[in-house]
Amino acid sequence: MEKGNNPVLVAPSLLSADFSCLEREVRGLDAVVDAWHVDVMDGHFVPNITLGPFIVRAVRSVVTRPLDVHLMIGEPIKYAREFLSAGADILTAHVEAFGNEGEVKEFIALVKEMGRKVGLSLKPATPPEALEGYLADLDMVLVMTVEPGFGGQRFREDQLPKIGWFAQRFSGYLAVDGGINAETARLVREAGANFLVAGSYVFSARDRLKAIASLREG
Repeated sequence: MEKGNNPVLVAPSLLSADFSCLEREVRGLDAVVDAWHVDVMDGHFVPNITLGPFIVRAVRSVVTRPLDVHLMIGEPIKYAREFLSAGADILTAHVEAFGNEGEVKEFIALVKEMGRKVGLSLKPATPPEALEGYLADLDMVLVMTVEPGFGGQRFREDQLPKIGWFAQRFSGYLAVDGGINAETARLVREAGANFLVAGSYVFSARDRLKAIASLREG
């Protein structure tokens, strides 16, 4: 997965897939997406519970694209190795989930020691400066344009300046997650994002290939 292959990379969120036929869902799109986004929620950091390493391992066994695992959990260091061992290619945790700067650096170092890409995410209320000291060590910054925890929320345009702030200072994967569709994809691309996470927009589309193409091109 290289940024040069497409102007914008697209990662459908498995949270919106039909889990009764998950293998069919991912196999049908694996050749046309750039990555798969896996939302992990613990019911504490966010008010919902989703899935664990066993789903990551199962999906890893049937797809060829990278797995972009987004930890929305309260103890990311505790569970990082488990998700990496299960097959996460990119592991992202929320900066708000750490107790101090030392913990953030420990998480980054752990992921890099295992040879994977590392990211940090931030909630809408968290200023971009919260990541400023870590940007040189990150492969991905994930800007949430909804409150993390539930799919299908309305996109928050007040997060566009935050995306622009990172676009001026960060050269890695600048990802955006939350309320992404053809219209909002254009807004975040113009702000500087190069990696779009979309769940319900892709999986509920009558023509999923067209939906994915619209995220890249508008």
